[in-house]
Amino acid sequence: MPEPNSRLPGPADGRLPVVVVGGLHATARAATVGTLLEAVPGSVALHHDLASATDGSVRRVVRESRGVLDTGHAPLVNDCACCALREDLVPELERLAASDLCRLAVVELWDSVEPRAMAEVIAAHSGDGLRLAGVVTAVDPALVLPCLGNGDDLAEAGLAAAATDQRTVADTWARQLEYPAVLTVVDGPEPADEEDLALLHQLHPTARQVRLDDPDFVAALTAGFDVESAAARQHPACALLPQAASADGVETFVWHQLRPFHPARLYAALEDLCRAAARSRGRFWLADRPDTLLAWDAAGGALCVEDAGPWLASLPDAAWEMVPPARRAAAALDWHPEHGDRSQHLVFTSPDLDREGLCELLDSCLLDDEEYAAGRDAWKSLPHAFDELLDPVG
Repeated sequence: MPEPNSRLPGPADGRLPVVVVGGLHATARAATVGTLLEAVPGSVALHHDLASATDGSVRRVVRESRGVLDTGHAPLVNDCACCALREDLVPELERLAASDLCRLAVVELWDSVEPRAMAEVIAAHSGDGLRLAGVVTAVDPALVLPCLGNGDDLAEAGLAAAATDQRTVADTWARQLEYPAVLTVVDGPEPADEEDLALLHQLHPTARQVRLDDPDFVAALTAGFDVESAAARQHPACALLPQAASADGVETFVWHQLRPFHPARLYAALEDLCRAAARSRGRFWLADRPDTLLAWDAAGGALCVEDAGPWLASLPDAAWEMVPPARRAAAALDWHPEHGDRSQHLVFTSPDLDREGLCELLDSCLLDDEEYAAGRDAWKSLPHAFDELLDPVG
């Protein structure tokens, strides 16, 4: 465990530094929070227990390394525990900041709460005495694959944050894992093997992995966090998707093509494609929807396809000035004289991945030479197979 150090984070700029610690792995999360509390004198942890929501409120616990300081309850908002957390979080943090006794606030999220939403809430109040110092997901590497393979609804697992929560364990865990720039790696009772560690690295290759006994543990978790850059990394149009990789039985396959998909053939292959890997994500386009950038997000055998807005090539030149620079830069990397930024960019990561079979299946879903040569007017008459997942083609 890092030694306590009086030079470690504090409200030197007049704002209270806040670190958000999330993740489904509760034991790893608690160990991460406990290590911070021990290493930073004057630090306090704030936790909202959403499991108590069945009683009409969320239980709040404020503690330090030596024990509990305070408890309270926040009433549900619109029958939503996560909404209650949002409403109660900032006032509690501001109260800690105003006390001048807290040196670092550690927000320990409940199991299924995703760090992005809470990080953006805190960042929005950076002028109110708070500073988002870090966002981290705590990981037990032996549980990464089981969580990614769990297609149960959060409600079935007793982890839903609201009655309308339709997320699954797998897709929630994927977003928790891929959002922060730092992961704390905490071994659980089941030791992780080389495959587990390779999978963790390939799922989020740009993340800094930190162990609890790392001498730079506190510095890594409090180095700062930019929510705008993090949001750009998550946007399908400019996401920093993993590169091709292969290690210890785990592979990441990057499939990149320019031709559009035949909507009916792709739709027929969806079940096989989303079950081909523990995790797949990216962006794609359909021949019958040539102006629409579509996002692909699959985990736990379930696929989410969403309309992510227009491709830049479909926008008038005057609209480009309103597009964020990160989006324009990403488009420039993939620009094609005919299609502009339209392309297929899908990434599949999994142990025992069948690259050849996956590539063959994906290629078979593209327009063939005759269909492609027929041109866009002909493409509009292709079956609108994705109308069940997306708004009908106008």
